[in-house]
Amino acid sequence: MSITTEFLRRPLMTGAVAASSRRLAHAMTEGIGLERARLVAELGSGTGVFTDAILARLAPDARLVAVELNPLLAARLSATRRDSRLTVVQGSAAGLADAVGEPVDAVVSGLPWTVMPQDRRGYVLDAVTEVLAPGGRFTTFAYLHAAWTPPARHFTAELACRFDRLERSRTVWANLPPAFAHRATLGPRIAPR
Repeated sequence: MSITTEFLRRPLMTGAVAASSRRLAHAMTEGIGLERARLVAELGSGTGVFTDAILARLAPDARLVAVELNPLLAARLSATRRDSRLTVVQGSAAGLADAVGEPVDAVVSGLPWTVMPQDRRGYVLDAVTEVLAPGGRFTTFAYLHAAWTPPARHFTAELACRFDRLERSRTVWANLPPAFAHRATLGPRIAPR
């Protein structure tokens, strides 16, 4: 089973034709504080390329909750990763709060944001900001060739509205297709008066 096979079976669920490269996984997990994180969530784990990069950076006592909608990919990830820090949850990213059960330090996402209906995308982004601890980091990626399209520009605007800081990594040319990471930081929450 490959990500290409799953894309052909369920293109809107899978969203990617090929698995992300290790270099993109490095760009996604670099500079977001995973080494100091206590709890991290991953959305759309797929074949586990990002999962492996996250686990490589996590402390021995940290935890990773990987949420994957596709039951075949979730089962494969669970069967092939023997790391006590990892919990694989087969389910929707919209149920992130239930999957993690407490605030997380970072969310790493491999979801196909630009093929999601706008209302669904907003609902999942709300779920992400709901579970992030103050100062928490969110990272996802976008394909370079599609960054100028209306769905991609709208997604970037949605990130800018929800997060206090938004930056973009250098382009990862060694990915098929070339891509870059969005890195966003959630500021401290201010209690209403």
